Amino acid sequence: MRLCNMTSSRVGIALGYRDAQGWVTEGWWNLKARACETLLKGQLGGRFYYIYAIDYDRGGEWSGRSFMCTREREFTIRGTEDCLARGFDRSGFFEVDTGEQKSWTIQLTETNRPGGQ
Repeated sequence: MRLCNMTSSRVGIALGYRDAQGWVTEGWWNLKARACETLLKGQLGGRFYYIYAIDYDRGGEWSGRSFMCTREREFTIRGTEDCLARGFDRSGFFEVDTGEQKSWTIQLTETNRPGGQ
């Protein structure tokens, strides 16, 4: 799973997915403008992955309607329930359907902010 930041801004990326133990969210990957990074190494184990991204330079976000837990600092969080009660933030992630491909690249652009500004 790779993500490419095709914008002219620095962005922060959080990733949500299901593994053998259940839901997990991880972050932050900090990508420079026009840079790519591998978020998950190896073959993908599922079909659906979830992304939440923040534009550090111009503000705004890429978000969606799938709510999962995040926090300001680097994190790995198990479970998507009771985020606030557990001391985390609750962020809306957008869904990525990989069609069960074994590898996938997501491109963030200025115009594809599903829930952003």
